[in-house]
Amino acid sequence: MTAGMRTPDDTNQPSLRMPAEWERHDATWIGWPHHEPDWPGKFGPIPWVYAEIVRGLGMFERVEILCHNEQVAEEARDCLALHGVEDAQYRLHLQPTDRVWLRDSGATGVHRADGSVALVRWGFNAWAKYDNFALDNEVPARMADISGLPIINAVRHDNGQPLILEGGGIETDGRGTLLVTEEWLLSDVQVRNPGYTREDYERAFAEYLGIGKTIWLGEGCVGDDTHGHIDDIARFIAPGMVLLAHEEDERDENHRRSLDNLRRLQRATDARGERIEVVTLPYPRAVIMDGMRLPASYANFYIGNGVCLVPTFNDRNDRVALNTLAELLPEHHVIGIHAVDLVWGLGTLHCLSQQQPAPLGAL
Repeated sequence: MTAGMRTPDDTNQPSLRMPAEWERHDATWIGWPHHEPDWPGKFGPIPWVYAEIVRGLGMFERVEILCHNEQVAEEARDCLALHGVEDAQYRLHLQPTDRVWLRDSGATGVHRADGSVALVRWGFNAWAKYDNFALDNEVPARMADISGLPIINAVRHDNGQPLILEGGGIETDGRGTLLVTEEWLLSDVQVRNPGYTREDYERAFAEYLGIGKTIWLGEGCVGDDTHGHIDDIARFIAPGMVLLAHEEDERDENHRRSLDNLRRLQRATDARGERIEVVTLPYPRAVIMDGMRLPASYANFYIGNGVCLVPTFNDRNDRVALNTLAELLPEHHVIGIHAVDLVWGLGTLHCLSQQQPAPLGAL
C-alpha cells in the first residue's frame, strides 16, 4: 500500500494542514521545459527564463528540477551554468513529463499532526482538456521517491476513484481558509470530477488540506486555459489579507469578473470568523499572441524563502505590482521575471513551481 494511503479501515489517519506559501520551504520543484508545442514558435527563449527563475530562487532555497531525459538535463545544466547558477543551488532528476506545469501535476505538500511533511497526490487529467497526461500523472510519485516523503492518495469519498484537482486551483492562508473558483470546479466545462458538488469538494478540502472555511469566488481571468484557476486572480499574502487582480477598465472582460470577486471577498470571513482585507493588483494591458488573449496576471507570483518572484510584462503596471508586493513583503527580495514569452505557454511563475514545505520546527 502506498504510504499514507487511506483505506476504509484506516481510522487513525493523522490530521493534515496545507501551509501557506510564505511558510518555510525545504525546496521548490520545477520541470525543465522541453515540450515545444506549449510555446509554439517561441520556445527558444523559454529555457533562459527558467534559468532566471532558478537563479532567483537558488540564492534562497534548493531547486529540484525534473528533466524529461538526459539530453534535457544536459541542456538545463549548460543553461544554468551560463547564467551563473551555482551547482549547489539545484539538483537535476530524470523524469519524463508531458508538460512542465508542476503546480498542477505535482503533489501538494502538507503538514501532519506531528509537524512532519507528506505529499498529497491528486489525480491529474490535464485540466480535463488534453489527452496526453500519463507521464505527468507520475510526477508526484517521483517527487516522493526523491524527497523520501510519504504520499497520501486523494480519493473521491463516493467511489474511491482518484480525486482530480490541480494545485493552481487552491490557495490557502495556512490557517484553515481556502480560496477556489466556481468556474474551475462547479461549471459544466472541463469537468474534473463528474457529479461532485460544492459540499463534496469542501469535505475533500477538510480531509486532505485541513480546511475549515472555503471561500468560493466566481470566474478566473480571461484567457485561462485551466478554466478558472485561483492563482491568476486571488492570493493570500498574509493571514486575513488577499491580493486580488482587479481590472478597472469597464471595457475589459476582466473588469466584470474581478468586480464580482471583489464583492465576494468583501463579504467573506475566514476560518476564524474574521473579515478579509483585500488589496488590489492591477492587470497589465492585454497580452495578445496570434490573436489569442493570454492569461497575463501579476497574481501569478511565487513566494519562496525570503524571495518573491513576480511576472512582468513590459507594462507600466509592472512597477505598481512590484512596489505593492515589496510593501507587503518587506522581508522578502521582490524580483521581477520577464514573462511575455513565458505566458504564451498559458501560465507563468506560480503555474510552473511547487513548494515542498519544511517540517514544523525546522530552521
